Amino acid sequence: MTTETPTRITVAGAGHDPYDVLVGRRLLAELPGLIGPQAKRVAVLHPEALAETGEVLRQDLADQGYEAIAIQLPNAEESKTAEVAAYCWKALGQTGFTRTDVVVGVGGGATTDLAGFVAATWLRGVRWIAVPTTVLGMVDAAVGGKTGINTAEGKNLVGAFHPPAGVLCDLAALESLPVNEYVSGLAEVIKAGFIADPVILDLIERDPEGARRPDGPYTTELIERSIRVKADVVSADLKESGLREILNYGHTLAHAIEKNERYNWRHGAAVAVGMVFAAELGRIAGRLDDATADRHRVVLEAVGLPVTYRGDQWPKLLETMKVDKKTRGDRLRFIVLDGLGRPAVLEGPDPAMLLAAHAEIAA
Repeated sequence: MTTETPTRITVAGAGHDPYDVLVGRRLLAELPGLIGPQAKRVAVLHPEALAETGEVLRQDLADQGYEAIAIQLPNAEESKTAEVAAYCWKALGQTGFTRTDVVVGVGGGATTDLAGFVAATWLRGVRWIAVPTTVLGMVDAAVGGKTGINTAEGKNLVGAFHPPAGVLCDLAALESLPVNEYVSGLAEVIKAGFIADPVILDLIERDPEGARRPDGPYTTELIERSIRVKADVVSADLKESGLREILNYGHTLAHAIEKNERYNWRHGAAVAVGMVFAAELGRIAGRLDDATADRHRVVLEAVGLPVTYRGDQWPKLLETMKVDKKTRGDRLRFIVLDGLGRPAVLEGPDPAMLLAAHAEIAA
């Protein structure tokens, strides 16, 4: 069986070793090379929904001589808790995990967030590898070294910057995704288009129905372009001291919606609404032209993502946004656009502007 040569996208930067994001098919043969010869033990963290995949991977690594264990996690955001992290630490401790051993996270964005956090905190940091199986995981969560868990107060408030040793984006994994899960991930793809690479938007507008499918004509290009946007940004700013903030476009309101919905909303659905809100905020602030602001709704609706949210929830959303990671003191900060591909910070907007932007997304 011939194996196509994967695309390699390098994430460089100060303070950590560069690593590659591999995009292609049948990539698991690349895993031992990333794990390396020093590791004796490998822990495969996977959600319950991928129990079969996790076991196949564990067995494959065991056959290659590693002491491999599989640690099953709850599905989706339910895995991102201190209790689940503690369960993983216990498993690593009982297995005798040392600093040369490796954690592998197989699953969606929540799984790779949790796996990276466990790796960052065990023995103050062991190597880990991300094997994202969703669009969201491939283009966003698994790339960049942000790891974290949720608390009762908000999303991703506890975490660490701990880049992986490598990321394997096997596009074949997307073929089994439910359509709603696949489409949810497109929100992060569209975000990359608005903040940095408008060609992404052109490709989606050319064939919106194709963009909704893993076998669409531009799927590989859309995912690779989105990863390159993320890789370029995090290579320049690992710890979100400046440029990396642009990746939060749409996320300030999105995280508040997710918390308000007790994480029953998909992340991408919340980000879609958050981007429309940010576009309206930019328009009201006199920074974004009407055509680009309107384009948000057109592109998002074309692939089936939501652009409105319950209007009566604004007081709760506002309170949650005040503890967002981007807030400085009591001043809210939003990423807005000064034009297509020109993200910037809007700090301390007038409450009346926020209310007016919210009115545009209120259902």
